[in-house]
Amino acid sequence: MKTVTAAILMLNGKILIARRKKGDAPEHKWEFPGGKIEPGETPEQCLKREMMEEFGVEVEVKDFFCSAIYRYQHIEIELLAYHTVYLEGEFQLNAHAEIKWITLEELKDYDFAEADIPIAHKLYA
Repeated sequence: MKTVTAAILMLNGKILIARRKKGDAPEHKWEFPGGKIEPGETPEQCLKREMMEEFGVEVEVKDFFCSAIYRYQHIEIELLAYHTVYLEGEFQLNAHAEIKWITLEELKDYDFAEADIPIAHKLYA
C-alpha cells in the first residue's frame, strides 16, 4: 500500500480542488492536492513539498482531518488528509489541468477521484 497526502486548503471560505491532467490516472478527475510520501518524509513534509512543486505556494500543515483507503487497478493507497493553511506564493499549474476554489456545498457537484470521495463527503456532511 502506498501512503499519499491530501491538503484541505481553505481560503476566504472556499476550498482548493485540482483536476488531473490527461494521461494521469485517474484522468480528468478532481482531487484534493497532495502526493506520494517519499522515503524518510513525514506526511506534513510531503504536503509542504508537493504544494510547492505542484502549485509554487508555501503552506503550513495543521491538524489531521481523516484518511481513506482505496484500491485502484494498479495500486492500493491510503490517503491522509490534513487541514492546510496558505502562507505565500502565486498559484501555478505545474502538475494539474485546472484548479478551482469552491464552497464546501459545491464539492458534491464535482467528479472526484475515488480515493478522494470519502474526504469530500466528510467535508460537506
